Amino acid sequence: MHADQLTVSVDVVRRLVGDQFPRWRRLDVEAVSSTGTVNALFRIGDRLAARFPLVSAGVDQTRAVLEREAEAARELCGRTPVPTPRPVAIGSPGEGYPLPWAVQTWLPGTAATPDTPGTSLRLARDLAGFIAALREMDTRGRRFAGTGRGGSLPDHDDWMEVCFRSSEHLLDVRRLRGLWREMRALPRIGADAMTHGDLIPANLLVDGDRLVGVLDAGGFGPADPALDLVVAWHLLEAEPRREMRMMLGCDDLEWARGMAWAFQQSMGAVWYYQRTNRPMSRMGEQTLRRIVSDSY
Repeated sequence: MHADQLTVSVDVVRRLVGDQFPRWRRLDVEAVSSTGTVNALFRIGDRLAARFPLVSAGVDQTRAVLEREAEAARELCGRTPVPTPRPVAIGSPGEGYPLPWAVQTWLPGTAATPDTPGTSLRLARDLAGFIAALREMDTRGRRFAGTGRGGSLPDHDDWMEVCFRSSEHLLDVRRLRGLWREMRALPRIGADAMTHGDLIPANLLVDGDRLVGVLDAGGFGPADPALDLVVAWHLLEAEPRREMRMMLGCDDLEWARGMAWAFQQSMGAVWYYQRTNRPMSRMGEQTLRRIVSDSY
């Protein structure tokens, strides 16, 4: 998926776990199939999961990222209607893998996919309940300090231009450019709220049509409250989207900004992952279909 992507095998993970955490040496290790784009996942026994960063970076930089993610995950853990992973340990580079890696608790459930039925009102209510719980948490005076989604929409103009040019053979770019011109001009009103930051299907664990867990809690932090609304277009059809909006009490501006963040994320997913991660690319296609439907 990435030009500098790392690989890691079950044998390497088994050896690293045994060498660095002897108490887990006798536990089974198995690779976990995932549509995620940032980490390779492995299950350790029945209660643990290991995450190995896929993108090559410096050792100190990677460790700092993992430590920040663990701090955010600890702050979130136990404070939402469905569980989120609890950080357990950070491993070190070793033979066969050059970077630090992380261990967290394993959560049962099935990761949602672009093919997960998006017609469930119960799922929409579960998602609204999760987002509402996040918004009730105290920012403790913190504000969005990143460069990714969750700050200013126009800050993404350069990336969106890359996406438009790369999508000429895949999408109706003329129409989509027009939508972005409208979306990027949406004003920001109101203070930051605590957000998950990446509510895509791959990070949502479901059992039937119920939400039973949320993964990748390391991005938890203050941002535009509309950011987590992306899940409405990533996963839900029209009636459940309306149900979710009603439960959260979103006004027109907040709802439109949520659509804009979903649009920004999806424009990157369609072309970037077209050949390497079809579920992510299909997610982008379905999200754009829903956005265009809501916009006309």
